[in-house]
Amino acid sequence: MSRLRVEPDDPFGLHNLPYGVYRAAGAEPRVGVRFGDRVVDLALLLDDEVFATGSLNPFLAQGPARWGSVRSQITEALQGEVDAAAVHYLADVALELPFEVADYVDFYASEHHASNLGRLFRPDAPDPLTPNWKHLPIGYHGRSSSIVVSGTDVVRPCGQRLPPGESAPVFGPSTRLDLEAELGFVVGVGSALGTPVRADEVEQHLFGVVLFNDWSARDIQAWEYVPLGPFLGKSFASTVSPWVVPLTALAGARVPVPQQVPEPLPYLTMEQPWGLDIELAVAINGEVISRPPYAATYWSPAQMLAHLTVNGAPTRTGDLFASGTVSGPDAGQQGSLIELTRGGAEPIAVGGEKRGFLEDGDEVVIGGFARLADGRRVGFGEARGRILPARGED
Repeated sequence: MSRLRVEPDDPFGLHNLPYGVYRAAGAEPRVGVRFGDRVVDLALLLDDEVFATGSLNPFLAQGPARWGSVRSQITEALQGEVDAAAVHYLADVALELPFEVADYVDFYASEHHASNLGRLFRPDAPDPLTPNWKHLPIGYHGRSSSIVVSGTDVVRPCGQRLPPGESAPVFGPSTRLDLEAELGFVVGVGSALGTPVRADEVEQHLFGVVLFNDWSARDIQAWEYVPLGPFLGKSFASTVSPWVVPLTALAGARVPVPQQVPEPLPYLTMEQPWGLDIELAVAINGEVISRPPYAATYWSPAQMLAHLTVNGAPTRTGDLFASGTVSGPDAGQQGSLIELTRGGAEPIAVGGEKRGFLEDGDEVVIGGFARLADGRRVGFGEARGRILPARGED
């Protein structure tokens, strides 16, 4: 038995306690909680077999009362003596996908991102936003089976694309491969078919938050997305961080969303729509290129979930919905290369080289911290991925 010590300002202290799935050498995956630079096995810490599995889903399905009870138990247990058999240094374990992803939806909730793309794609339009943008959180359904945990390599996708100045498409590897810095929101308790989730009910369903990279093949996407939307340009891979930060740990990071004008329709109306004071950091090959602020995002997580279900669509334990690219109003706050480089026309410098879009061998790391009202930080870990050359070009 030993007592674990973590500095008061550690972003993975008692105020955070994110959940994940780890695998020790020669063992099966199990659920743990991160505490400082260690992962603590929850089945051993709490003598609770719901955590002796390779997935958070059984715990997520138990609901808010159980989530709160377990968090209190973990906090109390970590302040006492802990069985050494339950404790592993992070460097000694592999981190796995923390939950089984059921369905996946990606939104388009940042006004700055949507405006930046509107100016690129519709330069002569009087308004860079589409007419519906400020009336509903735009989104699309993605492919949950292609969501991977941080550290998984990403193979450059192949597909059809229309080269500039050509009238017919060609097939081959994407030449405009991009990143998208986002947050992902994990559903714990699902909702029944035909039963919308109201915006003020979100905390009965939403468990926690992860970092998210929605890799995007811009050239494939541009050729295919009219009229039905993203497909092969998005479905080849998306990366999540291995730690799910409970929504409870982020209560002190809540901030009002930007003013919403016009007023949303009643099903999207909240007394005070809340966002989160989270700063992301995007790095390519170890060099930070952008720091997008999630607090600038227009649509709140609660409004996104309300819109997702308003037509009666059900949700399930393990559902994941992402924010869409997070971008801010200032230079260096754009969450994608297409924005940072103005569609590749103004490449940025990365390690002495120019980048319009991602090259084979590039490693992208998205990190992030929430700022609590008392000044402490809440860590998320990282969403990391390296680009491998394309396969199957013929």
